[in-house]
Amino acid sequence: MKPLRLLFALPFALALAGCSILGSEQRDPVTIFAPDVRVQARPEWPAAAWTLIIAKPTAARVIDSPRISVRPTPGELQVYRGVSWALPATDMLQDAVQRTLEDSGRIPAVASADAGILGDYKLVMDLRRFEADYAGSAQPSAVVEVNAKLVNNRGQRVVASRTFLQQKQATSVDVAQVATAFEEALEAATADIAGWVLVSGNSDPNPGR
Repeated sequence: MKPLRLLFALPFALALAGCSILGSEQRDPVTIFAPDVRVQARPEWPAAAWTLIIAKPTAARVIDSPRISVRPTPGELQVYRGVSWALPATDMLQDAVQRTLEDSGRIPAVASADAGILGDYKLVMDLRRFEADYAGSAQPSAVVEVNAKLVNNRGQRVVASRTFLQQKQATSVDVAQVATAFEEALEAATADIAGWVLVSGNSDPNPGR
């Protein structure tokens, strides 16, 4: 696993650990984490002859934020102090899936919905969870849960729908290790979604093109 990119850091930024890094108040970020998700195309991914538009993912306000969420106990959601994502979680998800499909060489064209380009299919995603969850363990796990729908743009017909869940445990409570676990979970979810999109579009009996 490649090292996670840090856009800016101060020497004391990672000195806090465990519950001492949890808090409900947001301060000016000390360290900004920028996951660099790179997913290689899987051999089993099919080639497609259709094009895809990716809509901006939706999410609850607490999720669609640069703040890094953590669930120390069930029913309690907090944020890590002194750290931030470079982008909101929904932007990271969309960028990761779009880059993966573009770089895969398996599909003629992929674009975001705001590019104003028409496509045969549209990928709609709802980011349900993007948090570090202790779940009774000594170290938290990064949890990424996404519901995805592939829509045939001819008649706006839903071709396939599936919920993807990935969890990767951090090696320690250190926030840098938690951020690395998030990158791993996002990479795994992105790979699952990209492969599913290609297979589902090719399986459509009434293609959009």
